[in-house]
Amino acid sequence: MTDRRVPCEFAPIVARPEVIVYDSLAMVLLDTQPTAVDVLRAFRYDAPYLFLGAAFITVGMVAIGFCALRRRFDSLLVWLGVFAGLYGLRMWLQSNMVGASLHSSLVFGRFSAAIDYLVPIPAFIFFRAAGFLGRDKKRPWLLVATWVVFLSMFAATLAVGPTPVVAAINGGLVTALLWILIARSLGNNVKDRDFKVVRIGVLSFVVFALWDNIVARYWIPSHIEPYGFAILLGSLGYVAARRTLERDVELGEIQGELELARRIQLSILPKAFPESGDFRVAARYVPMTAVAGDLYDFFVAGDRQAGLFIADVSGHGVPAAMIASMVKMAAISQRPQAAEPAQVLSGMNAALCGNTQGQFVTAAYVHLDARARELRYAAAGHPPMLMLRDGTVTEIAENGLLLAASNQATYSDMTFPLVSGDRLLLYTDGLVEARNAQGVLFGEDALMASLRSTAGLTPADAADKLIADVESWAHLQDDDLTLLVCDYAGAG
Repeated sequence: MTDRRVPCEFAPIVARPEVIVYDSLAMVLLDTQPTAVDVLRAFRYDAPYLFLGAAFITVGMVAIGFCALRRRFDSLLVWLGVFAGLYGLRMWLQSNMVGASLHSSLVFGRFSAAIDYLVPIPAFIFFRAAGFLGRDKKRPWLLVATWVVFLSMFAATLAVGPTPVVAAINGGLVTALLWILIARSLGNNVKDRDFKVVRIGVLSFVVFALWDNIVARYWIPSHIEPYGFAILLGSLGYVAARRTLERDVELGEIQGELELARRIQLSILPKAFPESGDFRVAARYVPMTAVAGDLYDFFVAGDRQAGLFIADVSGHGVPAAMIASMVKMAAISQRPQAAEPAQVLSGMNAALCGNTQGQFVTAAYVHLDARARELRYAAAGHPPMLMLRDGTVTEIAENGLLLAASNQATYSDMTFPLVSGDRLLLYTDGLVEARNAQGVLFGEDALMASLRSTAGLTPADAADKLIADVESWAHLQDDDLTLLVCDYAGAG
């Protein structure tokens, strides 16, 4: 019998009826079984195309997977992924190796031919999303009509098999769209370097596709379109890699600036409370990010008096840190009123109103007087101060409106007696609002229990234990953690 086996020509983006219907090994060998030599010959011919097909499918899966990980729909990535995946799948389905293995399957034969009419749909949606076909919103029906035509040809081929008429319609339509793509690409005078690189890839793909569907169809048998598609993906990969490197450089610069900002912010926090015969103070500051909106200060740091201030700016990161610097300046201006907590908060509120870009500040200030053996306390929307005395934890609350919320806000303070051995805790809401893996808050009760368990520890050890208890509870740190622990050691 005459050997009628011929190498399979991969169908390009435009279907060629004589290739699909007559030149496929799966279609020709209807009455023979391929030998080992036939399979080896087919593999040698298919090897570069199988490799490219696998690479294109991988690119498509990575592009779509990246969008899924980001949980954000990116039209360019999604349609590029679908285009690359279908293109690679078609190369495998129309290969000699797969065709020889499934040549007796009617469903395979029809689907391997019908997939030619699916590939152009994501292809031209991608080119349109990338700006190479224009974005005429006044005539969306043209795009929809194109989809309907291709989908109809796909359905018809699945139903009755490949026909020269459908392939000819597909060829004419896609060839016209390819010429439009060339005209739009060359006519676009965008000066962006990345666009120019991608345009080279687009034009390479289009020229190679037109070669296969015009020159190779009638004069010089060849199949080079997949290499054009590889050039297109390579240009896109180059642009993506270059932008990634640029982002890495920018990220490094930003991280350097954040590190500088962190050191500056730490420099505005006071050093350790000085040695005092009456007061022992420990501070802990654990920002969620490099910079934070929490702040503490010592208005008075003497042997007989102490003034402890703590504040929390709404939000996180750089904006909150900038407002915290403003709060610091406002606090410094109120030091002459250190013995009057209500006046301190009123003065700070007047200085901050209208200057915080819509962000608010909670704050608390306590003035301790060893001579009078009393404390005076005032707060502005802040969590209550806790006092540990003889194993019992008591809340001390005297709250007014948040700072910077209204220039009409007023504040008052309360007086509370001091007894030797008293332990005071000022803290920001990050401690009580820490959540475990189930989303349960650490809460005020747990914080009070934790404070109660610090009896007998030094202020520094107590502060460390409180932070450790919160961090062991929290699944993730989603807020800044700041606290002040103060022990009164004077005469009761």
